[in-house]
Amino acid sequence: MRKAKPKKRIILPDPKYGDVQVTKFVNNIMLKGKKNLAYQIFYEAMDIVESKLNENPVEVWKKALANVTPQVEVRSRRIGGATFQIPSEIRPARKQSIGMKNLIGYARKRHEKSMALKLASEIMAAYKEEGRNPQNGRCQQGILAFQILIGEIRNYAKRTGKYDESAQPRA
Repeated sequence: MRKAKPKKRIILPDPKYGDVQVTKFVNNIMLKGKKNLAYQIFYEAMDIVESKLNENPVEVWKKALANVTPQVEVRSRRIGGATFQIPSEIRPARKQSIGMKNLIGYARKRHEKSMALKLASEIMAAYKEEGRNPQNGRCQQGILAFQILIGEIRNYAKRTGKYDESAQPRA
């Protein structure tokens, strides 16, 4: 039997924008407990975004975050001795967490002077939908494998006479 679920911690909104989502993002940026430094990096990145795009930086950041947030995730599933990558929906909290980690991870891999510049560039690229998309690699392979699996099941059902054309597939 599983343990009781831990209580959700109350996260306070950030001091400048008053947004809880910003605080969660800053917590993901933070390394070795240096929260003030993480806030400085984020706010400096927001200033750079605002100066370059002349738009509300939090709205730009939220749209960029939505653009890199995955909608589907692939999970390994054993069916008949073979392992297939099956695409499945992600719960909203996990979607948000994965999106934030993707954005920060891609920013850290950029080649620019400071982390604030890297983050600002990645946010602007994601906002314009020209950055990297986490949906491309493993997820596409999983979707393809899932379609192949469904096709094999359908062919088997047709051969054995158990296939009904009028039935809707549950894929």
